[in-house]
Amino acid sequence: MPFYSDELVEEVRSANDIVDVISGYVRLQKKGSTYFGLCPFHNEKTPSFSVSPGKQMYYCFGCGAGGNVYTFLMQYENFTFPEAMEALADRAGIELPKQEMSQKARQEADKRARILEINKIAAKYFYAQLRMEQGQIGMEYFKKRELTPETMTKFGLGYSNKFSNDLYQYLHKQGYEDDILKDSGLVTIDERRGGHDKFWNRVMFPIMDANNRVIGFGGRVMGEGEPKYLNSPETMIFDKSRNLYGLNIARTTRKPYMLLCEGYMDVIALHQAGFDNAVASLGTAFTPGHANLLKRYTKEVYCTFDSDGAGIKAALRAIPILKEAGLTAKIINMKPYKDPDEFMKALGAEEYQKRIDQAQNSFMFEIQIMEQNYNLKDPESKTAFYNAIADKVLEFEEELERENYMQAVAEKYQMGFENFRKLVAHRGTRGGITKEPKTLKSGINEKNKKEDGMKQSQKLMLTWLIEEPRLFEIIKPYIGPEDFTEELYREAAKLVFMQYEEGSLNPAKIISMFTEEEQQKEIAGLFNARLKEVTTQSDKEKALKETIIRVKKNSMDYRSKHLAPTDMAGLQKLVADKKNMEKLQKLEICIFPPNKDKI
Repeated sequence: MPFYSDELVEEVRSANDIVDVISGYVRLQKKGSTYFGLCPFHNEKTPSFSVSPGKQMYYCFGCGAGGNVYTFLMQYENFTFPEAMEALADRAGIELPKQEMSQKARQEADKRARILEINKIAAKYFYAQLRMEQGQIGMEYFKKRELTPETMTKFGLGYSNKFSNDLYQYLHKQGYEDDILKDSGLVTIDERRGGHDKFWNRVMFPIMDANNRVIGFGGRVMGEGEPKYLNSPETMIFDKSRNLYGLNIARTTRKPYMLLCEGYMDVIALHQAGFDNAVASLGTAFTPGHANLLKRYTKEVYCTFDSDGAGIKAALRAIPILKEAGLTAKIINMKPYKDPDEFMKALGAEEYQKRIDQAQNSFMFEIQIMEQNYNLKDPESKTAFYNAIADKVLEFEEELERENYMQAVAEKYQMGFENFRKLVAHRGTRGGITKEPKTLKSGINEKNKKEDGMKQSQKLMLTWLIEEPRLFEIIKPYIGPEDFTEELYREAAKLVFMQYEEGSLNPAKIISMFTEEEQQKEIAGLFNARLKEVTTQSDKEKALKETIIRVKKNSMDYRSKHLAPTDMAGLQKLVADKKNMEKLQKLEICIFPPNKDKI
């Protein structure tokens, strides 16, 4: 990975105004000193996505997405940091230093680039073939499948004609040698037959990565040949278990969930009907790599697999993989039709949307399939079924989640909630999995509530320091970076205080100092905290004083608990802080101008 100095990273960032960059993706409207628009990272009707020219940051008050101009490109375009750096440097006309690479690394990079070139040329070639006389058979196939010319263009659909060395000859004339053509996966080279094409007499589906680069192909044979569907072999640019068909389009959808299909035509049919959030695995079983890829773009996945036995098995395999990745899974019932393509032709988009709205919770789907193995008219078999459900409920670690599913199952099978709850507790205790569930009085964990409140106070403190630099002189006798007890908050506070001493507060630069996307998102949240109910000047100043006291008191309690018996300096600091706290209680704060926005 290329290394860029902090100075260069900051030069490129400051040369790209965040409002200008994000305006290319999101329609923004100015309100006061901030711009607002609909968040591109989650589905919303009321704009909660803010872009601050002063802070050079964006933050969504709805989903918590936030960061600087680098973070935005990494989130929206799925760029790595070097890719975001290169895109922004190019945009600003800044030339990046050439990175020193080993000879082997350079050769690998050159090879990848050439294979990508070959795939791009092949995609254009197949696209042209479909629209020529020799591609008539392919065109008729797509028309029969009721695809419009616009859809065919959108997905770059093509045709590989009946000559088995057609593409090979074409690429050879373009100057590509046998070795690189073989590595591309598009051509097979052997001594007897020479070079011949992997795909011929097939309609072609270009496979693109999230950044719209052609990385492979799928081909469906015309006629009776085998295999019916053929995919590119894995190459240095194509990993079936880490790419999804249609994701290059679906990742920009405004819908809050993804539709997971089994085949190319299902994805294309759904997109043509307006469901632009459909993707499919590439002729292979759904993998954790696929789930982690989906997690970058959504939190919820609707499985719309074939309604036959194979489709049901595929759904049962995918559910635990999706759950393991932290995704919510639901199952769409398409019966009496086999797949989304067939369903769409028969009933249309409106009816399909109804099926989405009625999608079944994945756990209840698993129970329903499991039920088929038992005879519920036989008492013994019925008891065995209830025990099997109880064991499955115990897979949920969270007590509240277990309770919710116990209630749903008891209602569906009319077994009585308390009876089923006792069965689950008995099975869990016997298996050493869980103890008798305890009912929380309020349903709220008071300790967590208190911790969340303290986090909010520390966030507010950092936001106010960034927005009102005059605050530093007021709080410096009482609050320092060491008073922020959350590790990440403390790191951010050190940088904020250091920047103030250097005379230049720059929150966007602070974000660039953290490499993990989740950290950048959290740092952005530290500089965008709000108290919506506080509006008047006196209320703001009262809130500020209370926040300073809460942060300081929490810091003192934290240090007191972790103080070593021999730490005399630490003890003296606590005594001094206690005296300071008495002064702070009497302090009159006047800082916020009367016309200041909400804090």
